[in-house]
Amino acid sequence: MTIMYHDGNRQLQDRFDSRRISDKLEEKLTRTAFTADDKAFIEGAAYFFLATADADGRPDCSYKGGRPGFVRVVDPQTLAFPSYDGNGMFKSLGNISANTAVGLLFIDFQAAKRLRVNGDAALHLDDPLKEAYPEAQAIVRVRARHIFPNCPRYIHRMQMVEASPYVPAAGHAPPVPGWKRSEAFRDYLPKED
Repeated sequence: MTIMYHDGNRQLQDRFDSRRISDKLEEKLTRTAFTADDKAFIEGAAYFFLATADADGRPDCSYKGGRPGFVRVVDPQTLAFPSYDGNGMFKSLGNISANTAVGLLFIDFQAAKRLRVNGDAALHLDDPLKEAYPEAQAIVRVRARHIFPNCPRYIHRMQMVEASPYVPAAGHAPPVPGWKRSEAFRDYLPKED
């Protein structure tokens, strides 16, 4: 029994003679609980990529950014992150409300390291953890189904030049994004804006 592969994966693994290595990678690297190294890597991240899909399976992928520590491993199988103000479309959160399956990809472009977390997400509008994140609209908790590092060989070496001034933090008032000042959208913004 495998937690990672389905018939589509298996057909291609057989076609390219990679079933044995795929099984060994799953056996040696895939886990359902976060290690101390996973926790340190995740909690040190200033961003990650979030893949979601709606009830019909239509995918969406988004970038989520914050200050290092904005994603927390809250128990051996669960991580949590805040949802901050965005463009109001609620693509990711709406998808999570319709289909809990998510994929998170954490990449460190300087150290050439990446970690995948696939699991089931839940949206919490009144989560007690929200108090720890100034301006958070909600908290998303993800229960991991499988956690695994990925081969780093195709990761381009890059470095962060500066943190986004829009990321909320205690004692910091983020600037208003330019698109919210545009006359084309001004009359359509939520009342709080």
